[in-house]
Amino acid sequence: MKTVNVVAAVICDNYEHKTKVFATQRGYGDFKDGWEFPGGKIEEGETPQQALVREIKEELATDIEVHDLIDVIDYDYEAFHLHMHCFWATVQKGHLSLLEHEAAKWVTRDDIGDVNWLPADEGLISKITEYLK
Repeated sequence: MKTVNVVAAVICDNYEHKTKVFATQRGYGDFKDGWEFPGGKIEEGETPQQALVREIKEELATDIEVHDLIDVIDYDYEAFHLHMHCFWATVQKGHLSLLEHEAAKWVTRDDIGDVNWLPADEGLISKITEYLK
């Protein structure tokens, strides 16, 4: 099975006092309409952090600061194995603009479970919830 190495940004409102995180809804592909944390593939020669900065700039037209690694998720989809580095991030400059996703919203501890997360992203929810105030 092919392995796809990706990164995901759990963009929070305030790194020191997290009350909400940014969720995006896919607008294309096999997983269209599923919700995820934004990010994408790590290209050859990139660190996961560099890939995350690049991907968020491409997808959301925003500069982010990458913080701590939350977790590394391994998930077997039907056609591939996903290996996903998930980091806390905050907006450094710019506004979150949807260039590739069909929708987005900020979710809190109370409503994070109401989102129809993609299976790999779902594995992060309990860890993220621990940190949300």
